[in-house]
Amino acid sequence: MKSLILLCGTAAMALAMTACNQAPAPAAATPDTRDADTKAISDNESQWNSDWAAKDADKLAAHYADDAVLMAPGMEPLKGRDAIRSGLSGMTSDKALSLKFKASKVEVSKSGDVAYTQGDYQMTMTDPATHKVMNDHGTYVTTYRKQGDGSWKAVADIATSSVPPGPPTKHKM
Repeated sequence: MKSLILLCGTAAMALAMTACNQAPAPAAATPDTRDADTKAISDNESQWNSDWAAKDADKLAAHYADDAVLMAPGMEPLKGRDAIRSGLSGMTSDKALSLKFKASKVEVSKSGDVAYTQGDYQMTMTDPATHKVMNDHGTYVTTYRKQGDGSWKAVADIATSSVPPGPPTKHKM
């Protein structure tokens, strides 16, 4: 009887020690969707170029998140989708307007919730001061955030002109 008790006690201790030493179950790995996300963002920027060609301020503004900021040369930052839509409405009424951009780099975070693109742009528009058509080119960086529906929206969009600024305007006193 003593040996049965000793055997049961030893088995119970061995089971308890084995249970304590077990490796935790591996956490469910999040799938790496960076390739699909990179394609989705590239496709989005292609559509965005088409929307610029159509000069549709509503479609252009739809590429931005509600809390986005647009920073472009020669203008104050536009904060929020409504302000961006309003600012773009003025631009799209310009008959000379043309804007094309192309990303040379698309980076998506491993977590798959934020990304950025950087590249070059070319723009033609009417100078509001001189009323002459001007050409601009430069670089841009756009930061994206994945939305609840899986789409990507711009949250920070900044363009930097490579064209030197013109001479300062003279103000009458």
